[in-house]
Amino acid sequence: MSLQNYGDLQENTMYLDVLREIGNIGSGNAASALSSMLSRFINIQVPKINIMDYNQVAENFGGPETLMVGLLLCLSGDVNGMMMFLMQEEFAHVTINSLLGSDLEDMSQMGEMEESAMKEVGNIMAASYINAIATLTNLKINITVPDICTDMVGALLSVPAIHYANISDQMIFIENQIDTEAEDEGGQHTGSHVLMIPDVESLNKIMASLGIAL
Repeated sequence: MSLQNYGDLQENTMYLDVLREIGNIGSGNAASALSSMLSRFINIQVPKINIMDYNQVAENFGGPETLMVGLLLCLSGDVNGMMMFLMQEEFAHVTINSLLGSDLEDMSQMGEMEESAMKEVGNIMAASYINAIATLTNLKINITVPDICTDMVGALLSVPAIHYANISDQMIFIENQIDTEAEDEGGQHTGSHVLMIPDVESLNKIMASLGIAL
């Protein structure tokens, strides 16, 4: 029997193992790419993978009014759906200041250059996870240029909730703990979060490509 909804993912340990492997490979790829891009040590600890609805995601960040940076990308090809990256302001500050040599203190100060830098980070992060899926499954997946917004997490989540309501009211939630370190400053601990919402047909393609019995 094929997957009917995201709830089915939680009922079979093989499905969750597949998601953990995608998360592990994607996080490792992202750490290497970001480390090279930012010219500093980046370590992403073993990610936590959960199936959550939108309200649970918002509460995980301390409530819908928590301010975060969000980047939204659409998936097409053999896998259809969307991805969203939610980054704590501290990580966004470190990223922008490292890339541009600036001293941004408030995300409201972001201009076109800063937004462009964050979109590039979004592309790198998305490619890390999408390449993990594509490598494991041999599926072809395209991603769009990310849209970026700094807002309360409730407002950020309303975008996929509205536009992808026909896909699912749940999502794959990948929680990353990021450790950064530079030679001229102490290390910093922060986080980024990956929300993946492939449609159910795409989930079945992924599992079938990996030989997981449905």
